[in-house]
Amino acid sequence: MTADEFRDIALSLPEAVEIGHMGHPDFRIGKKIFATLGYPDENYAMVKLMPDQQQLFLEKHPAIFSQSKGKWGLGGATLVNLRVAKPKAVREAAIVAWRNIASAKLAEKL
Repeated sequence: MTADEFRDIALSLPEAVEIGHMGHPDFRIGKKIFATLGYPDENYAMVKLMPDQQQLFLEKHPAIFSQSKGKWGLGGATLVNLRVAKPKAVREAAIVAWRNIASAKLAEKL
């Protein structure tokens, strides 16, 4: 998967926008980030999951998803290895991350 393919998935979600943060593109609803690109390097993206959600993705797709280092990872920051990522799995994770911050009314749109 390319960075542009990840971007397309993130921006396909209702009201998602791309904004730069700390030198990396990120994807938000309002001021809340649900995904980023280019961290820790250009071969990765990140989706912001809840720890229990993260565990499910790590178990189901261990080659694609891994826990980010430190407290961010313990809080659910989940790395996406773009070199081996499959669009279906990434879209599923992006939707979960998006739903975590979407209002109930907005979540109904998806």
